[in-house]
Formats: sequence, structure tokens, C-alpha cells
Amino acid sequence: MGAEIYSVGTELLLGQIIDTNAAFLAQRLSQIGIDCFHKTTVGDNPRRLAEALRISLSRAGLIISTGGLGPTEDDITAAGVAEALGTDLVLDEPSAEAIVRTVLQRGFPLLPSHRKQAFIPRGSRALPNSVGTAPGFLIEKDNRAIIALPGPPAEMQPMFEESVVPYLRALPWRAGIIKSRVLRFMGIGESMLEEKLKDLITAQTNPTIAPLASHGEVKIRVTARAADEAQAVSLIAPVEAEIRKRAGGFLVGVDEEEIQATVGRLLRDRGLKLALAESCTGGLITHRLTNIPGASDYLLAGLVCYDNSVKVALLGVKQETLDAQGAVSREVALEMAAGVRKITGAAIGISTTGIAGPGGGTAAKPVGLVYVAVSGAQQEVCEEYRFRGDRELIKLQAANAALNLLRRMLEGQIK
Repeated sequence: MGAEIYSVGTELLLGQIIDTNAAFLAQRLSQIGIDCFHKTTVGDNPRRLAEALRISLSRAGLIISTGGLGPTEDDITAAGVAEALGTDLVLDEPSAEAIVRTVLQRGFPLLPSHRKQAFIPRGSRALPNSVGTAPGFLIEKDNRAIIALPGPPAEMQPMFEESVVPYLRALPWRAGIIKSRVLRFMGIGESMLEEKLKDLITAQTNPTIAPLASHGEVKIRVTARAADEAQAVSLIAPVEAEIRKRAGGFLVGVDEEEIQATVGRLLRDRGLKLALAESCTGGLITHRLTNIPGASDYLLAGLVCYDNSVKVALLGVKQETLDAQGAVSREVALEMAAGVRKITGAAIGISTTGIAGPGGGTAAKPVGLVYVAVSGAQQEVCEEYRFRGDRELIKLQAANAALNLLRRMLEGQIK
């Protein structure tokens, strides 16, 4: 038996908010060992919700919904579940009392609509809300279970962990756990990486291997089903080792570790200080590095040197270089990287210069042309990239390329 996730709210169908709840639940269900076979999004209509739930009850042993439990007229989840199960709503007195206490403690006037949140389908069990007012509920019927959780993630996630996880772990049809290890790669395309791992992917059983592509990064997800955490780790370990053996030079992080965290760790381990001179990336690389706690251990400065006059006055880029080669050139990138290293006293300087578009490109220097340079005391390197996409995407790819070039230098891959 599998699970189905329901997201309730017309705002989701209109694209006004992103459904992070479904992603959270899908991830947690897999960690607990429950397969999720369907995800459904339904608007604020009790009849359509009831119709969809009847279909789900014919194919899923567990349904978890988020949203639609609040005090307003468009909060219809409880009514929709009751209709699908052929029952009515009843007042849960402990929930009603908890709602009154919470509202009064927060200094808000008590409205009749607050009491609406305490009505749940007959035969269900209320799930306390430790953050907000609306309780969730859990109801079982014909070896099926429906669990309704509030929509705000700050309320939904604690309720899930506190009240739902213990219930799920006790389900008799739960088969152990599902654990994934995600390996993150840069500087190699999805097709080329898949070619390196083709025989492993073809022969996969348990664990499974799946490539996942995104802008500037390719992920390989290794997923094992096992009785417990230790067994899952032992299944994943030899597969991960083989993948690292074949493509380790492109590996930039594992699981949630993004490349900026990897670069930061490498700089800290080597006792090196970094400074950046960003033009086309507009401070994006510095922003990403400073999102990592403890970045002050290795980051000295990040300068956005956008105008050519600043490149000359601040970084010491030669005017004759700009006149001869243009701001978007290998020569200027190298002078920028060396300049920021010199003026800050950093061990390493990085620079970016390019054309992010949508205008400004020529046949010789098209939109998407970017130069990234890294300057160290004993070594300097500059690479040319030709990215595609809109302005934001080009900046993202340029920042990724800069961080990856630095990683390769720190790991000794560039001679």
C-alpha cells in the first residue's frame, strides 16, 4: 500500500504560492519507508475535494493533506473529508478550548469563525497544533487513513513530526526505511556523467541510481530500501565509492552541501583567505559564500566593480588593456583577479566579467560570454564560458563556474 499527498488551496492552482509542503512530506515519507505514488492539488471546493478523495481511497492506504483547516469560508478540508467518508462534522471540545486559550493569549478578539476550526469529521482524532490554532485530524476507515494538516509550513511540520510520525512508524505495512544519498557534480553534462555510470545504472536493483539535472549542476541520487539506517548506509556505500572513483573530479558536494560550502571548507582547511572582484555576477558569488556560517574564517572581501572606471581606480586594471581588449576579456579578468588579491592581501582573488544580456552582445562577444579568473601567489588561471538563458540564469551559471574553478584549483586539478 502506498501514500498520496493532497495540497488544498486555489492559490496553489493559480501559481500564487509554491507548494513546499508536498516536497517536505514526500521526503519525510520516503525516509520513514512509505512509498508515495501520487500527489494531488485541489482548489477550495468541498465537492471537488470529496470527489478526488474517493478516487484516492480506492488506490492509496494513506492520504495526507495540507491546507484548508483555517477559520475562513474557503477552508473546506474537514467538510470535504467528511463528505468523502459519508459522515458529518462534530465539535472537538478540547480543540475548541485550546483555540480560545491561544486567541485570548495573543490578545486577539474571539470570533465565531475561530470555533469553526474545532469541527472535525465524526470518528476522527484531533491532532494538537503547538504553533497555531487550527488542529489537524486523523481518521481511519476500511484499512485506510486520512490525515489532515494545516497549510502554513511552520504549523504543518511540527504537527507532522510530533503527532504523525509516531503513527506512521507503527503502520504494519511500512517496509523499513528508504534512504537517499545525493552526489552533486559540476563541469560535466548529464549525458556524459550518465555514460560514465551507464553499467551501474543498467544493473541497478537496490540501491537505485538516478541522474537529476539542474542549471549548472548534475545530481546522482543513490536510494536504498532497508530494514534500518545502518543497513541502508551499508548498501549505498560501495555504490557511492564506485561513482566517486569514476567521476570524483567533478564532485562538488554531497546531500545538502552546495558548492559554496565545499569551497569554504577547502579554504578553511588550507588556511587561505579569499577576495572577489565581481562584475557581471553583481555580488552573487559573495552572497552565496556569506550564506555559510563562519565565512569570515576565509572571506576577506567581495567587491562589485561594475563600471570600468572602478576597475581601473580600485583594482588597478590598466586603461590600455580595457581599450585594447574590452572589459569582457581574458586579459581584464586576470588583471581584476590579481588586483583584488593585491589590494586586500588575500591569498586568492577571483574575478568575473561578462555579458549577462539581454542586450550588449555582438557577433564577436555574444550575450552569455563570461570570463572567470582565479589568481594565487603561485598560479593563475582564466577560463572562458558561453552560457545560454536569461540574465538571471547567466549570472547563476557564471557564479557556479567561478566557484567550481576555485574548487578545482584548491583540489590541485589545475596544473
